[in-house]
Amino acid sequence: MFETEQFVADCRAAFAADSTHKAIREVLARAVSEPAAVLRALGEPKRAESRKLFHSDSLTILNVVWAPGMMVMPHDHRMWTVIGVYSGREDNIFWRRIPCAPNRIEAAGAKALCEKDVVPLGSDIIHSVINPIDRLTGAIHIYGGDFFAAERSEWDSLTLDEHRLDHEQRRRMFEQANARYEASLRAAAG
Repeated sequence: MFETEQFVADCRAAFAADSTHKAIREVLARAVSEPAAVLRALGEPKRAESRKLFHSDSLTILNVVWAPGMMVMPHDHRMWTVIGVYSGREDNIFWRRIPCAPNRIEAAGAKALCEKDVVPLGSDIIHSVINPIDRLTGAIHIYGGDFFAAERSEWDSLTLDEHRLDHEQRRRMFEQANARYEASLRAAAG
């Protein structure tokens, strides 16, 4: 049975025992192994959002919901991350810096995450995210640091040039994704 407060307490205890991603990954894997329990505790996703479950200087836990078709530009976290999907699917494209042009990137791999999947990302990983399905996707993202205070980069979707992550643009992206999703629900309802 997943309970949000107990999950956060378990994550904090795991992090206190081992500040790498390894112990956190095990806690998250146990949690998302029962997706229905996570959905009951967090609520059925209704719209795209990034909701804080816990935040400190050394650990951040978010409930992230991606709208259908939502795409997030390549970005970094500059801290380890563990992602666990409890509903839907999240496709990650992994990128690497181009040695002769360090502010540009090229695709280096991909991984589709489905319900119950958990993946750790190292602190130097650059990835983009796509929800390729026609329903909301829910995932818990855990970061080994203060996700909100870290200076992070993102890469332009057209040129793949690096620039500082724009938090306001990210907020608008969620709003626009919700507007498209709500319009599709109205159209489907007739």
